[in-house]
Amino acid sequence: MNTGVVAVRYAKALLAYAKAQGKARQVFEELQCLNRRFLELPRLQQAIVNPVLPADDKVRLLKEAAGGEGVSDELSRFFRLVLDGKRESYLPFMTWSYIGLYQEDQHIQVGKLVTAVPAGRLECRLEEVIARHTHAKVELETVTDPSLIGGFILQLGDYRLDASVAHQLERVKRQFADMNRRIV
Repeated sequence: MNTGVVAVRYAKALLAYAKAQGKARQVFEELQCLNRRFLELPRLQQAIVNPVLPADDKVRLLKEAAGGEGVSDELSRFFRLVLDGKRESYLPFMTWSYIGLYQEDQHIQVGKLVTAVPAGRLECRLEEVIARHTHAKVELETVTDPSLIGGFILQLGDYRLDASVAHQLERVKRQFADMNRRIV
């Protein structure tokens, strides 16, 4: 069966169940934590799919990776369901699918803002403008990159706005080179 289909089906079921229990946000935060652990610790995935490791140990490991003892009962039950169905190899895809479905359901736009220096006011202003135009909540990850010299780069879904000084200088350089090629 297709990995994406399996992951989305499980993620949709978990979202529906978590919403019915009023725990969708908590499960979202726990799965974000688990997703970070999957990225930071590649051996976590290997341990989860290891057939020698007992299911109880796998559940305990997943709960620890998702936030420790405070993990919701909904997520604990979900882990048990996934393990009982022998679908643990799909678990990272399920977490990504749930996160995406939750963000879509809650109208959350996720983006990345790269600036030359820390710019708290710019971030707040961009979040306001984006929220007003998209009618969605906005969550921007902010990164500082001094090589931009000044300005910013905003990545929001498929949209990219490069308003950096480094980009402007590169454009001027290309225009100058193109103009000089015509002269010679």
